[in-house]
Amino acid sequence: MRIGMGYDVHRLVTDRNLILGGVNIPHELGLLGHSDADVLVHAIMDALLGASALGDIGKHFPDTDAKYKGISSIVLLEYVGRLLKDKNYIIENIDATIIAQRPKMSPHIPYMIENIARALQLTIDKVNVKATTEEGLGFTGQEEGISSNAICLLK
Repeated sequence: MRIGMGYDVHRLVTDRNLILGGVNIPHELGLLGHSDADVLVHAIMDALLGASALGDIGKHFPDTDAKYKGISSIVLLEYVGRLLKDKNYIIENIDATIIAQRPKMSPHIPYMIENIARALQLTIDKVNVKATTEEGLGFTGQEEGISSNAICLLK
């Protein structure tokens, strides 16, 4: 058994879509990044890559490579899933938390779980996503950015 932990954060800006877990969430701000800046999927990928000792997302998808400009993080997650399969790892579970003051995530979480499970060829009972605020504190509480943590168990 191997455990991995991931973390990601991106700044909120105007003129970008807010994509989390592969879901385009209606909001006046979106996340700034080289790809679609999906902090939830990025944290999950880092947890999976860490647990399998395969590095991190920067190693596999450098932000200096034009082919990843604007790419869907779900596509990158599918690639990570294939890497793990090639190394004979089985994902036992993923647990992730989105930290954002706004918008409310709960209506979108079932779709995020479906997207993540589908990308990794898992049943939805192996993926958990939840959300919290920081009660107005810090950069997420002041709506300057959104972050996410993830942990996974591989066999």
